[in-house]
Amino acid sequence: MTIGLLIAVTMTLIVASTPILIAALGELVVERAGVLNLGVEGMMLIGAVTGFITMFTTGNPWLAVLVAAIAGLLSSLIFGFLTLSLSANQTATGLALTIFGTGFSALAGQSYSAMPVSLFRSVFPAELTTHPYLRVLFGYSPLVYFSLIMVVVVWWFLKRTRGGLILRAVGENDLSAHSIGYPVRAIRYGAVAFGGAMAGIAGACFPLLLTPQWAEGMTAGRGWIAVALVVFASWRPFRLLAGAYLFGLVMTMELYAKAGGGPLTAIPSELWAAMPYLATIAVLVLISIRRDASTNAPACLGKPFLPSN
Repeated sequence: MTIGLLIAVTMTLIVASTPILIAALGELVVERAGVLNLGVEGMMLIGAVTGFITMFTTGNPWLAVLVAAIAGLLSSLIFGFLTLSLSANQTATGLALTIFGTGFSALAGQSYSAMPVSLFRSVFPAELTTHPYLRVLFGYSPLVYFSLIMVVVVWWFLKRTRGGLILRAVGENDLSAHSIGYPVRAIRYGAVAFGGAMAGIAGACFPLLLTPQWAEGMTAGRGWIAVALVVFASWRPFRLLAGAYLFGLVMTMELYAKAGGGPLTAIPSELWAAMPYLATIAVLVLISIRRDASTNAPACLGKPFLPSN
């Protein structure tokens, strides 16, 4: 493998991993607060369609990302109201949100099918973004750098701040946190809103980074991979980064196999396409049979908050 090809593969891997990483970081914060939101796929689709329409209409990628984040946040608040205020089942509500997001995005994007938009390009000078070697550092969209920065921010917030300690306390023992005066529902609403905004941004990555046009269901199950990735990473941000890039590598290999040439073509392209999802299933199975797997999960994950007073 030549240096040029290695750089191209690396850049493709990083870009392909970005939406999964962003969505998974949001879900990690949500789950550390004790809430299980399986609606990530739906929120990503809502972010994808609103981001695409904004980009198509205005041509402003920054505005497109902002609108996608707001759309994801608002859709997550629907989930939050049903599960936190009305104590609805979190698993069923998350699945309903995914179904809603799938239908909403298909309806809203129906008039924009196959219409092109411009990609969200790097903000660095062309001398750096087109350099044969330096482009591996400077040739990315701001969304890629945002995802890497957020890994550090989430880690720092959870491990080094009082707010992160409170959020983790709510996820581990909500009744104890409530008894000493912490607003459990408000904290969980904030976590859910953050997760929704991140999922919306992750959805916007698809038309702005990967496929510069609208296609129904363009997230292709990446939201489910993000949810599984949180478990795979044992609710730790830096493990999440490694896991996202691992899945990104598998997806990159699929793309290069379809492009033809090399030993990758020895495996059918359909199998390459299925590998990220097969890997997701394998990871969940391996984790489920580990005796100590449950010790890493927040103790109140998925359980409704029912204070005695």
